[in-house]
Amino acid sequence: MLMAKTAGHSTGQLDVFFRHMVGNMRNGVLAIDRQGGVVLLNDEARRLFHVKPGAVEGRSFGDVLHEHPDIVRVLGGAFELKSLPNRAELRLKSTDTVIGYTLSLVRDDHGEPVGAALFFKDLTHVEQIEERERLRDRLAAVGEMAAVMAHEIKNPLAGIEVLAGLLRRKVPDNAEAQGLVKDIINEAKMANAIVQEVLAFVRPVRLQVDRTSLSEAVGSAVSLADGKATRGSILVDVIVPRDLPSLGADQHQLTQVFANLLINAYEALEGRGRIEVSARLAKTASDGALLPDGHQPVPTVVVDVSDDGPGMPADIAEKIFNPFFTTKAQGSGLGLAIVRKIVDAHDGRIDMTTQDGRGTRFRVTLPVEPHKQPAIRPTGQHGS
Repeated sequence: MLMAKTAGHSTGQLDVFFRHMVGNMRNGVLAIDRQGGVVLLNDEARRLFHVKPGAVEGRSFGDVLHEHPDIVRVLGGAFELKSLPNRAELRLKSTDTVIGYTLSLVRDDHGEPVGAALFFKDLTHVEQIEERERLRDRLAAVGEMAAVMAHEIKNPLAGIEVLAGLLRRKVPDNAEAQGLVKDIINEAKMANAIVQEVLAFVRPVRLQVDRTSLSEAVGSAVSLADGKATRGSILVDVIVPRDLPSLGADQHQLTQVFANLLINAYEALEGRGRIEVSARLAKTASDGALLPDGHQPVPTVVVDVSDDGPGMPADIAEKIFNPFFTTKAQGSGLGLAIVRKIVDAHDGRIDMTTQDGRGTRFRVTLPVEPHKQPAIRPTGQHGS
């Protein structure tokens, strides 16, 4: 009966139905004719390629997609390639978005190609999940070894510190010996701090989720950072709107996140400059809202921690979240790795943009409501 009714529809009705169907698909669809003119660009394709509302039919695909040379290159070879890509993946350099796509020729009744169609899906969310899983896999063995080594190292360090203290009491009048003993104690304390950071990193994040005020978390973070690092004459501007919704989050953990980001900024600015901590609510994908299912945005709070410091070169920026990577003379290289781990546990995202000589911005994106998940989100190694 359904086919009979459909068969009874006019060509115009079927064309309208077809356009509504394609327009509302969750996958992106882009079709061009043999001359390279755009025949169809559905809503999802417009969103992924950031094409502004308005008629694009008939315009050259190179003109419509001039900001995405990777896609222009794929479409440009559609009529010359003997074998078209099927289920291929591509990272768009223009937006850092990962898409999976299939390219097909559109043939007429005589089998002649009259156009080409690109069907694609945003895989960025999937790629992020896979990246987290790969990171967990890589850290599993390292975490197990680090936990064992950290426990084994803690005892000798404690012994060194105690013995050095006893030695200092035995030579109270020897200034040179006092200086050497002081150095020994300081180095032992520093090594112990690194061990503690390693243990904190390999342990799973245990979230105590409650209604959390972002303003209070940021305020506590500023106080904590001031107590752990030298701020100097750095100006810190906090711009958090009062009408922001409270988050379903662990306030203590979020305080640690923003405190670590502030401490990094303090060290980069070396006592001079300005830091701005700003927050806003995002409800649409274009505003930066998270897409837990890859399609539907959820209410999201976006927090930027920006400084006007020296920034960093690209080769360093791409490694900044890697565990044990540091540019400091002294440090474990785990601070930002722990920050990322905490943000991941909140189902959020952290990104960084920087330019050598022109400052750095860390963006923390957090869902207003937590997803349904276990309270413990291990990163590979269970409790030590």
